[in-house]
Amino acid sequence: MEKAGGEVNSVSTVQSAVVASLLAAKRASGKTFGQIATETGLTNVYVAQLLRRQAQLKPQTAAAFRAAVPSLTDELLSEMMAPPFRSYHPNLFQDPAIYR
Repeated sequence: MEKAGGEVNSVSTVQSAVVASLLAAKRASGKTFGQIATETGLTNVYVAQLLRRQAQLKPQTAAAFRAAVPSLTDELLSEMMAPPFRSYHPNLFQDPAIYR
C-alpha cells in the first residue's frame, strides 16, 4: 500500500512542478488567460485548463500557443501535448455502493 501512495505522491510532485513552470511562463508573458485565448483562437477557459494540465494541447495549436507565451520551452509544450494527468488514490474516494 505504501508503494502505491508513494507513486501517487511522486506523480503529484511532477504534476505540481510542471503546472508551476507553465504558470510561470504565463506570468512572464504578462498576459491574462483572455489575452492568450484571443491570440491563439481558443477560449480563456481552455487556455486555463491547458496551463493547469487539465486538457491536452493539440499539435495544430502549439505554434500559436508558443507565439502567445514565448517563454514556453519545447519540453513544456511536449508536456502540454501529452494526455492530462489522471490519478486514483484509494483514500480520496470510495463509493459506498462498490464496497458493500
